[in-house]
Amino acid sequence: MDQDTGWSDYEAGATLGGEGSQGGIVVRDEGYRGNLRLTYEADEARSFHSITCGIAGWLRHPRFFYTAEEATRAFEAMKPALEELGAKLSEGGPRSTADGQAAGPLLADFVVRFS
Repeated sequence: MDQDTGWSDYEAGATLGGEGSQGGIVVRDEGYRGNLRLTYEADEARSFHSITCGIAGWLRHPRFFYTAEEATRAFEAMKPALEELGAKLSEGGPRSTADGQAAGPLLADFVVRFS
């Protein structure tokens, strides 16, 4: 984690070691400006590694990996892309139907890029 980027431990690290939304143990959980989040879960016994990225009110997207190395690289690669996407969306979710429709292609591009 790099404090200079604005990313920090989510809930001051309180989620670390707990069970994540994908059934693994949370080994890394970081947030950015209160509306972006990346959570890395692992279970070495199952060769399970997942990253769930989220933008409050807009997106919750899980990804799965075979190795910790792949997941760690992806975690770092997703940070700037998630920041860029988050900057294009209204905070907290769509404010109107038109807002949601305009965001659709942006969200779809992100999901395709990080699938």
